[in-house]
Amino acid sequence: MIQSMTGYGKAIVQLPTKKVTIEVKSLNSKNLDLSVRMPQYYKEKEINVRKTIANSVVRGKVDFSIYVEMTAEVSQTKVNVNVVADYMNQLKQIATGSDVELLEMAMRLPDTLKTEREELDPAEWGVIETGINEALEALVQFRKDEAASLELDFRERIQNIQNSSVEINQHDEDRMAAVKAKLRKAIDDLQVTVDENRFEQELIYYLEKLDINEEKVRLTNHLEYFLKELDNEVSDGKKLGFIVQEIGREINTTGSKSNYAPMQQVVVQMKNELEKIKEQILNVL
Repeated sequence: MIQSMTGYGKAIVQLPTKKVTIEVKSLNSKNLDLSVRMPQYYKEKEINVRKTIANSVVRGKVDFSIYVEMTAEVSQTKVNVNVVADYMNQLKQIATGSDVELLEMAMRLPDTLKTEREELDPAEWGVIETGINEALEALVQFRKDEAASLELDFRERIQNIQNSSVEINQHDEDRMAAVKAKLRKAIDDLQVTVDENRFEQELIYYLEKLDINEEKVRLTNHLEYFLKELDNEVSDGKKLGFIVQEIGREINTTGSKSNYAPMQQVVVQMKNELEKIKEQILNVL
């Protein structure tokens, strides 16, 4: 089953003092282009997060974000009690006043407040990791849903090319007869006598140059191979792209050899269908 490279996933984790929102978005790209935004105190986990994302999304331009919203009044700034007590003891020796007045004086002196750096809580991170996996699962499901319409479109256009290939077969006999008649008329118009055996040999040589049986066989095989890969459990847009290139090569060769207007018109229709597949295949994982 194919996957699109366009997707979105989100998970919300509610912790005792904060709400953590995890978002992951992806667009098409030839390789994995990953951007990660997360609070500084989670940075030590960034490498592991990148590995987890890479294993899940494989390819695409991916934006991953962790947003934290505090839901409880938790202050990271604390009173440095030992420093304040030492200041007050010193002030009592040189100044008079109540303890409240001395405290006010002490709190204006340096280093009475300290800001504690938030450390990573392993238990908290374990809950966040679960949220990350949920967001990635949502992204993958989004990609699969997005790819469902792509797959229907691919199958329809491949079927159209197969139908056109049948038309090519129907035109082929008429084309050969028309080429023979055209060459015969050209000889007759010259009003010269020709060796019929030599003429037949030259005609066979010329018709072999215009023969498209090999192209028809290869085209049929490539179209069937493309459909087979659509049913593959693993989405491989690059491989599908290579198959599309081979399909295009056979269609182009058929067109250049056809030398017959009705057949060339069918070839144009096939090219048009294939061009639309090429546009969409760029978004397949």
